[in-house]
Amino acid sequence: MSERHIIRGGRHSDREVFEYALLRVVPRVERGECINAGVLVYCRAKAYVGARTHLDEARLLALDPEANVAGVRSALRAVENVCAGGASAGPAARDDAGRRFRWLIAPRSTVVQPGPVHTGLTADPAAETERLLDLLVR
Repeated sequence: MSERHIIRGGRHSDREVFEYALLRVVPRVERGECINAGVLVYCRAKAYVGARTHLDEARLLALDPEANVAGVRSALRAVENVCAGGASAGPAARDDAGRRFRWLIAPRSTVVQPGPVHTGLTADPAAETERLLDLLVR
């Protein structure tokens, strides 16, 4: 199994199923170009939903020199806030982790869009979120 493989090896009994989706920034929808800017992870067994983001501003501006960088950063922060829950999540704070994840992965035609959902196995969903960010976004 290669180092870049999404699902890591190990004992199956200590791992749980998780779902993840990339967050993509599509500065000009009509062109269809995008960059990966974050990852959403949901693990039902651990009642975990988390997001980590990283915006490569230079790559974004290469696709669209007039991109609203502050607006994109704000949208990415909003996703992280919804995952974290609490007052910063707004009305979504009342929802469980699964409902928040499903709301965040719903298709939308905005600049920040979720990609398709994939699955894997993990013993630590928070660590998996960081690993996927490093592997697929940075």
